Amino acid sequence: MVLIDGMLTVDAIILLDGKIVLVKRKNPPFENCYALPGGFVEKGETVEQALAREVKEETGLDIDIIKLVGVYSEPERDPRGRVISLCYLARARGEPVPGADAKEVAVFGPSELPELAFDHEQMIHDAKENIDEILSKMR
Repeated sequence: MVLIDGMLTVDAIILLDGKIVLVKRKNPPFENCYALPGGFVEKGETVEQALAREVKEETGLDIDIIKLVGVYSEPERDPRGRVISLCYLARARGEPVPGADAKEVAVFGPSELPELAFDHEQMIHDAKENIDEILSKMR
């Protein structure tokens, strides 16, 4: 059996009150840049458990996963080395509060997003149809 050389992360496109939740990173890489909440999958966790844990740690929010957006495996996507990310679309409950690796938590309309760290703009772009569909049902 051949194992993939790299680490596994999860990222969440979180919809809250018709907006997308972003965190301002406290640590390098991309310190002080906005990013999707997420992080590394720990030993013994499923990716879904890791996603819920990371979101809770970084934003204080509880989530319901809607769907897998995609797998992001471009070898150069993270300056720390080979990192493969699974991105999920989710709905949130609660009030966003920064914690863990987040300097701040903010919500943005889908057409008002700031520049994002890593390849997170691509992730949101890939989920755009699903985001638009969900938001249109909320109106």
